[in-house]
Amino acid sequence: MLTIRREEPDDAEAVARVHVHGWQAGYAGFMPDEVLGRLNVVAWAQRRRDVGTADPEHPFTTVLGEVDGSVVGFTTFGPYRRNQDRDDLDPTVGEVVALYVEPAHWGDGTAAALLDAARGGLSERGWAGYRAWVLADNQRARRFCERAGLSPDGERSTYQVPLAGGGPPVGLVELRYAGRLDR
Repeated sequence: MLTIRREEPDDAEAVARVHVHGWQAGYAGFMPDEVLGRLNVVAWAQRRRDVGTADPEHPFTTVLGEVDGSVVGFTTFGPYRRNQDRDDLDPTVGEVVALYVEPAHWGDGTAAALLDAARGGLSERGWAGYRAWVLADNQRARRFCERAGLSPDGERSTYQVPLAGGGPPVGLVELRYAGRLDR
C-alpha cells in the first residue's frame, strides 16, 4: 500500500536513489550514456542536504511515496521558477519541479498519487495554475502529463547537460506543460 508523506532530512539518500534510478531508466536513449553512468547517489543526497529540501521553510516542498517503508517515488513542487532559476520565483503560479518513481513502480499509480499530492499542495498555497518542464524526447513523461490534464503551452527551453572532460554540453529540448488547479 502506498503512503504519501513529507520529506525529512534523513530521507536524502533514499530520495537521491529514486532520482538516479529514474534518470537512468527514464532518460536512457536520449541522455548521453556517460552522463547516466556517472550519476552518484551519495553526491545527489549531499546536494539535497546542502539545498535543504527537507526544511519546512524551504520554498519548495518534497513529498515521498513509500511502500512497506521504502521510498519508491517523490515529487517536488512550489512557486514557478522564472527561467528555471530557484532564486527568481513567480508568486502567481505553481510548478511541479520534479516527479520521479522507481522503474519497478512505473504504471502502478505511484506517479499519479504523487502528482495529486503536489496539486493539492499547490492548491493549498492558493494557486489556480501550475507548470512543469518535460524533456521533449521523454515520450513516457509527456503522455503521463497529458493524461493528467497538462498540455504544452508553447514555451521551450534547452537543458544543458555537462559532459566529462570539459567537452561542450549536450543541449536537450524541454517543453513547458501547464495545467489548472481550480477544476
